[in-house]
Amino acid sequence: MTGEYGLLEPDESDAPGDEFEQIDVSDTEADRIARERDREFDQFRKRIKDSDRFKVDDGAFDDATFAALYKLVQDGYVDAIGGPLSTGKEANVYNALAGERSLEMLRAGEEEVAMKVYRTRATNFQDMREYLVGDPRFEELGDKKKIVMAWTRKELSNLERARKAGVRVPRPITVERNVLIMEYIGTEDGRAKRLTEVTIENPDTAFEVVREYIRRLYAAGLVHGDLSEYNVLFYDGELVVIDVGQAVTVHHPNAEEFLERDCENVASFFRRQGMDVSGEELLAWVYEHTDT
Repeated sequence: MTGEYGLLEPDESDAPGDEFEQIDVSDTEADRIARERDREFDQFRKRIKDSDRFKVDDGAFDDATFAALYKLVQDGYVDAIGGPLSTGKEANVYNALAGERSLEMLRAGEEEVAMKVYRTRATNFQDMREYLVGDPRFEELGDKKKIVMAWTRKELSNLERARKAGVRVPRPITVERNVLIMEYIGTEDGRAKRLTEVTIENPDTAFEVVREYIRRLYAAGLVHGDLSEYNVLFYDGELVVIDVGQAVTVHHPNAEEFLERDCENVASFFRRQGMDVSGEELLAWVYEHTDT
């Protein structure tokens, strides 16, 4: 890492990805577990549903989601499930005690993971629509369950590509059906603060870091698509980009529109911090400094 707010050294990144690569949404082991519903799974499901720390809305979680959590515990990715970190229209995020297989992928001293659970029943797809339309991977999926499974796997893939490009995002660990396990960004006192929740002591440097992250994503063939002060965390001296599930590759028909919007959102925030920046200038800088 170099400089204030911690720019990462990029790996040797792949060429810009193919927006239309195949996404496997066939039934998983979790679906089989949910169908068979043996006694051990039923006990696990009841324990989770009745837990004071893990409040579950029956409209948001189906049996296969509980089975996905069960399998993640059985496979050693999660030891214990904690309470909610955030709730949203499409997903809830919980903290969890990392299992042995997750610990192998985390930095020394880290013992928790974040568990993002996408809703399969209650999800309103209106907010997802603009990211799905035009992408044939989703046009032929049909039912909501398969769309959510594809979306969850897409977020894992986007996190992996962003990290290779040198963008600080939560370290991706694994996916099981509609549940994504990744690095927990925060402390025992709670999740890290969003940019909108902190006082930025050096906005010029923070802007340069976010600008470089936009450029690195674009150079790696990705556009975040919903970048703003609400999707950047400040943690341990670093700026961390989150919520990359909706990110599209440069092949998506709306990619340029999303990039323009990201640049305007970022510029608007930093103008409120006293900087003289515009979305148009930021967009032009990204184009000028990216070889695609």
